[in-house]
Amino acid sequence: MGNFSGHVEDQNMEGLPLLRDVTRMILDSDIIEDPKIVTAKHKVAEFRHPKELEKIFDLRIEDEPSTHEQMVKLCQDVLKYSVKTCHPMFVSRLYQGVDGYGLAGAWLTEALNTNQTTYEVAPVFVLLEKALLDEMIRMVGWEEGEGIFCPGGSMANMYGMSLGRYYFNPSVKTKGLRELPPLVCFISDEAHYSVKKGALFLGLGTESVICVPTDKQGRIIPEELEKAVIKAKSEGKVPFFVGATSGTTVLGAYDPLKPLSDICKRHNMWLHVDGAWGGATIFSRTHRKLLDGVDRVDSITIDLHKMSGVPFQCTVFLTRHKGILYKCNALHAEYLFQPDTYYDTHYDLGDESIQCSRKVDCLKLWITWKARGNLGLEKQVDTAFAMAKYLAEKVRTTEGFIPVLDEFECTNICFWYVPPSLRGKEKEPDFWEKIAKVAPAIKGLAVKDGTMMISYQPMKNRNWVNFFRVIVHCIPTLTEEYMDNIIDLVQKYGEKL
Repeated sequence: MGNFSGHVEDQNMEGLPLLRDVTRMILDSDIIEDPKIVTAKHKVAEFRHPKELEKIFDLRIEDEPSTHEQMVKLCQDVLKYSVKTCHPMFVSRLYQGVDGYGLAGAWLTEALNTNQTTYEVAPVFVLLEKALLDEMIRMVGWEEGEGIFCPGGSMANMYGMSLGRYYFNPSVKTKGLRELPPLVCFISDEAHYSVKKGALFLGLGTESVICVPTDKQGRIIPEELEKAVIKAKSEGKVPFFVGATSGTTVLGAYDPLKPLSDICKRHNMWLHVDGAWGGATIFSRTHRKLLDGVDRVDSITIDLHKMSGVPFQCTVFLTRHKGILYKCNALHAEYLFQPDTYYDTHYDLGDESIQCSRKVDCLKLWITWKARGNLGLEKQVDTAFAMAKYLAEKVRTTEGFIPVLDEFECTNICFWYVPPSLRGKEKEPDFWEKIAKVAPAIKGLAVKDGTMMISYQPMKNRNWVNFFRVIVHCIPTLTEEYMDNIIDLVQKYGEKL
């Protein structure tokens, strides 16, 4: 037994030297340093095509263990060939760098390795989750409510759909869809695809999702929504859910929540807000007006890992209907949730979730928020909006750049670029066909050089060909210098076309 115990102990300790080396490797690499240091030391990406990358890494799993030196080299290669999302020129996604405070919380979370199910196994984390959710409920403007941390914004939006369906008819929990009329829900034609995913996952089918036209800014048109609701009713369908968006994925549009709330009340529908991207404005006294009317909605999603830079994943789902998460989701598994246990079981969160195992996502947010305070989070949001405004003005006033909108509501700045080779040819019949190829070409050149990772997309509902989308985040803190660099890089690569 002595030898066996020693062997187990040795196995448990074997990974510690690698852990120490990797920790030093990350800190010494400066990938989460000041943006100027990151830019000086790193490309955005060391791009390799998949087959090339496969040759660099030994991807095989073998019977014999690898040596410490081999493992260190593998970790170094992972670091080298991964995208540096903390680089100021990583502007292609709705997430970017990580807050150093949040990373400290993430590392501590991983080291403690527990499950956010019961107070017994996660006492500190349960209290933190409740405290954070209560604070965000207060910020939304509700007198009471509840919430839960979810594995991403898509899942949080599905929570909204599931609760909306349960609110419409609680029997769905036990009897399913077979006794329900044909349910339909409504989103804008620029909403995130997660609502359709939710309809698929919940058994409603994607045809149950009705897309409503948007105005020139990308906001849902309330009058068109009500027309669609009335039409659906006339066809024998039952509207139960409206998914508004605060900060659409492409244009960053904020749907008008007050008129949507009025429509939902008239037609007895659940109003959910996908604020995964733009919900961060709740931290800013200047920009929270974009969420005007949020206190009147039934539920909201906010991704703290997006604009706010808390490490992946950190999503909150909030609802004004206190107790509904438990009513909708609880199944009272006896091996986990014992009413006769030795503490107050109201602190057990597991039965409010559709998951059993649930990752602890609250500590990284709590440490970030505690360290920065409300004023620190507000300053980050205000700075991001200021830099986005600066970039938008540069786009409007620089030759060859065409903004897709006159004004941008959020920090998504979208534009076409006309390279010198196409200027003066706007009236040629194939002009826009050629412009459609500009963004993919420039992006490819920039990524292969490692200078910038930028996004592009078409919008078929507007007959728009490919255009650039720059996302300005809170982390890392961007300056006018970096905004100018985006313009300069687009011009540099555009001259080659």
